[in-house]
Amino acid sequence: METITHNLVAVVIQILCFNFLIYPWNLIFTIIFAFISHIIVDDFAVITYHTPDPQKEDKFWLIWHYFIYGVSLFSIVIFFIPYWLSMLFANIMDLWDWFTLRPIQKKIRKKNPESKWGDKYYFHRIVDWVRDKLFFWLPRRIYKRSGVFIEIFLICVLSISLIFLEASIFII
Repeated sequence: METITHNLVAVVIQILCFNFLIYPWNLIFTIIFAFISHIIVDDFAVITYHTPDPQKEDKFWLIWHYFIYGVSLFSIVIFFIPYWLSMLFANIMDLWDWFTLRPIQKKIRKKNPESKWGDKYYFHRIVDWVRDKLFFWLPRRIYKRSGVFIEIFLICVLSISLIFLEASIFII
């Protein structure tokens, strides 16, 4: 799924943990549940329009990604101050895999195209394992453009739930 989906789930998790648990358990469980949420949310990515490789020649793909990157950035700006902890741990897998390991691996593969360096260090291997064991029954729609409606629906449901949970975008 996209960053905004991870962020919204993370905010819900932090609100619930901070409402129902006392210190330090609220922090500990926020971290644990936010990390686990990434696995579960990414497992459901197969039912959304989520191509594994960029489709930069496809205008639909470009428009969708400009939109989703924009709302993802907006969610970071709006929710960062009160919910940075849960958002960090809900996105740490992507930060590690996409912004740390992949650039290093790309440089290594320029010198040695057969290199398997880093393959075993990807967090998303956990996501793949869980999907294969628990969510194998989900339909694979990653190339179906209509999958954007599923993600938009999830974003709307999560956003509405934040209204009911009285999410704060201010430090109180």
